[in-house]
Amino acid sequence: MKDKKFIISGVIIFLIIAAFPFWYNRGKAAPAPELELTPTAKAAKECVRSTEYMKAEHMKLLDVWRHSVVRHGDRIYVSPSGKEYNMSLSNTCLDCHSNKAEFCDRCHNYSSVRPYCWDCHIDNPKENT
Repeated sequence: MKDKKFIISGVIIFLIIAAFPFWYNRGKAAPAPELELTPTAKAAKECVRSTEYMKAEHMKLLDVWRHSVVRHGDRIYVSPSGKEYNMSLSNTCLDCHSNKAEFCDRCHNYSSVRPYCWDCHIDNPKENT
């Protein structure tokens, strides 16, 4: 037990060193990117769901859409406002949010997220038809 002071001081030094990056970077996080809507999106004035919902839950909505289209063949989504939308990332979402690099990629890069949507979907389907 005569090494007690060395053990306690070693643990304290370890905790200080381990916590240093958190203290050093406190309050220095990069601000979330500001997104510019295309003129088409501004003219539409409404999305499939509210802006707050889409910012937080768009990935869940797209997952439900994918499951409904692929597993059940359902292609029509009825929003809470009663409006019907075609469940299509390429043709519904990208109608308004056509600039993928400025809209989708900015937030995904900020969040360090690599969605696999673009493995199958093309960036601008209307240019390639």
